[in-house]
Amino acid sequence: MVLALTGLFLGAMAQSTVQFTLDKKIPVPGNGGYDYIKIDTGSNHLFISHGTNVTVIDMKTDAIIGSIDHMTGVHGIAIAPDFQKGFISDGKANAVVVFDLKSLKVIKTIPISGKDPDAIMYDPYSKKVFTFNGDSQDASVIDASSLLQTGSVALGGTPEFAVSDGAGKIYNNLEDKNRLNVIDAVKGTVVSTFPLEPCEGPTGLAIDLEHQRLYTVCRKNKGMTVLDISSGRVIATLPIGAGVDAVTYDVRTGLIICSNGDGTATIIHQDDADHYSVIQTLNTQWKAKTHAFDPRTGKIYFSAFDMEADNKTRVPDSFKVLVYKMNS
Repeated sequence: MVLALTGLFLGAMAQSTVQFTLDKKIPVPGNGGYDYIKIDTGSNHLFISHGTNVTVIDMKTDAIIGSIDHMTGVHGIAIAPDFQKGFISDGKANAVVVFDLKSLKVIKTIPISGKDPDAIMYDPYSKKVFTFNGDSQDASVIDASSLLQTGSVALGGTPEFAVSDGAGKIYNNLEDKNRLNVIDAVKGTVVSTFPLEPCEGPTGLAIDLEHQRLYTVCRKNKGMTVLDISSGRVIATLPIGAGVDAVTYDVRTGLIICSNGDGTATIIHQDDADHYSVIQTLNTQWKAKTHAFDPRTGKIYFSAFDMEADNKTRVPDSFKVLVYKMNS
């Protein structure tokens, strides 16, 4: 009963009073492109994709403590804490780079059969790493212990973000088909596909295991769609900003964070499993479209360059991590 009341209190607090404000900016050297951001709670490190390298920040001190270098086109980072390894998708090299979470040293580079690996995730149930490959429209499967590719999964469309339920199922957006695949992580097969209409151009994906909900964010219709996990039924669609890429869900407060390329983040509150409210349009920075959320501190981390007045030209040497804190 105490836990239930606490959850109700936090939910009510989030709906009525939570607002995010800028906390700090962490400069990051280099002018390469950028994509996913990943938090490793075990080491308290923040991993930022940045062109040909991954920059590592100590989240306690906000200091850059290392870099994983010599890649050709970094996209995403996956963390396998039970193996103390990290995995990086090197899209231009059609490879996965494996590194040690403590020393940050590269252990192995694994060539994969998939073309243009983008999103990458570790599934703790199957003990496998999955890369989602844009050009070949499939997923490459890597055994996290042997560090060998053990298979591939035909996806039937261009994949974007993916999430695991921790019990053998992986959910993956197909950006060009406006659909979501359900993948059996052990067998490496697509077992069902859900239509996402009115969602168009799905990118980011988050999972809410307690309420059995999926949150998919969609660029073309500028919306976040809520799905029932078991049936794939669309429950609600809410308006968000333009150019969305990532979405995260915080089980403690029931907040859903959507990072948009138009210089905003849409903050949504889960009133209950079937009802949702937009509670804040947070001003961030142009093209700050990916983020990571730390539920321990209530902070959001975005990466972005400063932009010239045309919003098309990057200001050299202006790359940074923007940190926003939760006020309530």
